[in-house]
Formats: sequence, structure tokens, C-alpha cells
Amino acid sequence: MKTEKQPLPTLCEMETAVAKLWDVRRHVIVPNISWGMKLHECDLLILTKANYAIEVEIKRSKADLKKDVEKAHAHQSKRIKELWFAIPEQLKNCLDLIPEHAGIIIVKKRKLKSLKVEYRAVRKRLPVTNKEAIKLTEAEVSNLKRLGCMRIWSLKATILNLQQELQQIKEERILLEVS
Repeated sequence: MKTEKQPLPTLCEMETAVAKLWDVRRHVIVPNISWGMKLHECDLLILTKANYAIEVEIKRSKADLKKDVEKAHAHQSKRIKELWFAIPEQLKNCLDLIPEHAGIIIVKKRKLKSLKVEYRAVRKRLPVTNKEAIKLTEAEVSNLKRLGCMRIWSLKATILNLQQELQQIKEERILLEVS
């Protein structure tokens, strides 16, 4: 009997699950930091109330986990207090590919009563805290918040484009039904 392979959560589903775990009302959480912070690229950068940075690397495949080992920075920085790896539950047999100092988050699929699906992030292993980590300066905190706000407008533009495409499809469908 063949078992159906579970689809992996999308990057957006994983980011959302991790953001819920840290609580966006208590922390500043900014996705996809690749410039502007004098850091290596971070999938998610979380700012604590004490102005420490937490990095979350999101990995969706075994190949991606293996490739991460080759990164020159090795996720080591005095600006990062904690490093976490978030992986889908389908990769929980690959934990040996995650650095020992990193915390592990497992993203699990959950079906709701409404038949919708949501993903939930669960902490599997705590990280080793970087005792040499330094707090972000007020200027860096302000810049991180600015970068987060910039993401809002690109996301709103994407939503607007999708709404317009959907409207166009609806109008074309109506025209087809009429003719």
C-alpha cells in the first residue's frame, strides 16, 4: 500500500507559523533580511524587548540543510544572541544536519474544524545562547523596524495585483457564460 507524500509547507506558511510562535505583538519580526543591517542574510530576524537579535533559518529540504553548512559566516555573529532552524516535520530525521548550537523548531500541519489547514511551530531543542552577543543600537533597531515596514508595501502591492488578476478572471468567466 502506497503512502501519500505530505506536501511541504510553503515558505510563507513556515514564516507565519514561526512568527506566531514568537508572537508579533511582543517582538519585532522581520522576514528576509538581506541588506541594511550589516549582517549575513537572515530568513527571519526577531528583535527581543531587550534589543537582542534572534535569527531563524528556514529550511524546507534536506539539500538546503546540507548547503547551509557551506556558508562562510556559519551563522556566527556578535549581533545574534540565538540561532534557530525551522524545518517541516517531514525533515525531522535530518536533525543531525543542524548545528549543535542552534535551536530547532518543527513546523507541523494541523487541520482545523473548518477543514482549513494551518501550520504550527513547536520548539524541539533550545539553542546555546551567544554570551558575547551585543544589543542592537537604537539606530539599528530603528533601521530594522524601517525594513519591516518596507515589507508591508511590497506585500500590499502583491495583494493588489492578485486581486486585480482575480477580478479579471471573474470578468472573463462572466463574458464566456454570456456568449
